[in-house]
Amino acid sequence: MAAQLGTFDDLLALAPEPLRPVVEALRAAAFAACPEANETVRLGDRAASYGLGPRKMLDGYAYVMPHAQWVNLGFYQGAALPDPEGLLEGTGARLRHVKVRSAEEAGRPALQALLEAAVTERRAAPGR
Repeated sequence: MAAQLGTFDDLLALAPEPLRPVVEALRAAAFAACPEANETVRLGDRAASYGLGPRKMLDGYAYVMPHAQWVNLGFYQGAALPDPEGLLEGTGARLRHVKVRSAEEAGRPALQALLEAAVTERRAAPGR
């Protein structure tokens, strides 16, 4: 079954109104880390993926996924990223995320550093 793709505006409409500025700020941060990033909105996942190409797990470095009370800034290879401030959550083999509750939090230098590290990791990945 093909993934249900959509636009960023479609994803934004799924987010609770107070969190829409957070979603937009995280999108801007994802593009700041990699201006040429490919953005793929998968409505079935309720997320926008950012990567060096359209393949979620092979090309993707981050995703933005709104929830009811926060927005996850997720990292496909988060377990391999340096995280000196201990922001990353999750116990999966690879995936990690940060719960972001405000646009101010989205602008934290530590989040931008995680995004930049994720881009670097994807660029260096063998077989990508």
